[in-house]
Amino acid sequence: MSDGTVTQRYGEWVSVRIDEAAHVAELTLDRTAAMNALSTELAWRLTAACADLSADRRVRAVALASSHDRAFCVGADLKERNGLSDAEFGRHRTVLRAAFTAVLDLPVPAVAAVRGFALGGGFELALSCDLIVADPTAVVGLPEVTVGVIPGGGGTQLLPRRVGAARAAELIFTGRRVAAAEARELGLVDVLTEDGRAGDEALALARAIAVNSPVGLRAAKRALRTGSGLDLRSGLEVEDAAWRTVAFSLDRKEGVAAFNEKRTPDWPGE
Repeated sequence: MSDGTVTQRYGEWVSVRIDEAAHVAELTLDRTAAMNALSTELAWRLTAACADLSADRRVRAVALASSHDRAFCVGADLKERNGLSDAEFGRHRTVLRAAFTAVLDLPVPAVAAVRGFALGGGFELALSCDLIVADPTAVVGLPEVTVGVIPGGGGTQLLPRRVGAARAAELIFTGRRVAAAEARELGLVDVLTEDGRAGDEALALARAIAVNSPVGLRAAKRALRTGSGLDLRSGLEVEDAAWRTVAFSLDRKEGVAAFNEKRTPDWPGE
């Protein structure tokens, strides 16, 4: 395309826009009428979009955002869920879990842009990203125990890794909602922007990440994710294995050459 961007829709409620020059993809939830509530259909489409992004070597970073001005995602679609039989509910769970896993397994760094509510599964989608950018309207939380379930999209595992076991326990056991300023203080979000700037700042952060070696970025993310929770010696083995995948790559050769020649690297991506 003339402006160097490619846009693809996945059904009615998910879109992907790839900036080929910046090597950044913007993955947008667009079910505005339901504040991006996670229905079976939305989960299917999100999984498909993430699968394509994972396979797309043009993409070095992803920004996950919402087109809604009052909600990133309010969690599971309770209207749909309340009409399901037990058997259908079990199948629904499988579909939703696949969507959370698809975001978590993106091989490149992912940045969530949170404006408004990110609750339950909505916050778990953000937690599945590597970094979370929020504006002052953001309200996050895992309120599942207040409706008789538990966080099932990774919350019981991802939140402790972000804020520690005791803090995660307090937030999950109370199910309380946390406003943006406190969320930043507790480490629930990483960057707090001016009002209405979360999307722009998340994209800017993704672009700053994407200027770096695609081989290096993928290996660094793999080491961070795989080594998390391991004992130090095992974690260092994970790091060494990731290092070896980049040490003899063409990206490393180009990085060294560009440094010596005082120029911007032209990454081969291999």
